Amino acid sequence: MKKILSIIIACLCVAQAFAQKSDFVPEKHTHLYAVKGADSLYLDHYIAPVEGKRPCVMFVFGGGFVRGERDIDRDIPYFHFLARNGYDVVSIDYRLGMKGVSSPGIIEFLRHFDKTINIAVEDLFSATNYILDHADEWQIDPSQIVVSGSSAGAITALQAEYVVSNQREGSEILKEGFNYAGIIAFAGAVFTLDGKPKWKNPTAPMLLFHGSSDTQVPYKKVSMFGMGMYGSKYIAGKLQKAGNPYWLYTVEYDSHAMAGKPMHFQQKEILIFLEEYVKQRRNLQRTTFSLDGALPKAKTHFLPTDFINSNY
Repeated sequence: MKKILSIIIACLCVAQAFAQKSDFVPEKHTHLYAVKGADSLYLDHYIAPVEGKRPCVMFVFGGGFVRGERDIDRDIPYFHFLARNGYDVVSIDYRLGMKGVSSPGIIEFLRHFDKTINIAVEDLFSATNYILDHADEWQIDPSQIVVSGSSAGAITALQAEYVVSNQREGSEILKEGFNYAGIIAFAGAVFTLDGKPKWKNPTAPMLLFHGSSDTQVPYKKVSMFGMGMYGSKYIAGKLQKAGNPYWLYTVEYDSHAMAGKPMHFQQKEILIFLEEYVKQRRNLQRTTFSLDGALPKAKTHFLPTDFINSNY
């Protein structure tokens, strides 16, 4: 009887601890990390309840480079989830280069879109430098800084790693020798004006979530006149050939809803990625293909005009 009572008490203690962990709200501090022209850029730092040096996940919000906020209600549960599991979170502002833009033609539009992404990447690099400058004070491990982004934020995260890996223009903004420990992209892509993207040097491990019927950010690719958007499927193929670590998580016939769903429904996979690819630095290549019976069949091939019409 005493043994049974002890087991019951132990179970109640575990349940209580789990409930306390689930209800945990991390401490948050807001900092001005840069002033660029008329734009004052802030970041929110959510602190994990862990002693000693902690890994950090940066977050870049979505919104087509037209709208969005670093602290929108739908994303905050994701920040709290990461903090509960020992990861500081830094959610950043960045300049929205497509806001109010009206281009007369497709070529002009794509050139401005390229400029917009480069501005967002520059802001991400500036925010990263701010974290690195305060890493000792904040108890953040500089070798375990991961970038996570949704939609436009995922494009920014993937483009940033593309710039760093290839030492392209803009990479000099980051502190010398730094690279991210991982990229978590919810419906992202890489954009180029100069042909198919190639990763010349080893990349950070990437977790790529995408729906195969996404019209807003292509799952495979859309290109014309040497300009194009290259999505998760294309990126994973290049990483596989190069022997770089990645995890492609596809939901067949899902839409751009995958820019948000994984933050709530694939949390287990996110933690596995952070543990195995980032902390343990395992050189793994994974592909997960999921079919949701509730989703109707939909087309999976799109044109550049589909992308422009869907977003702008």
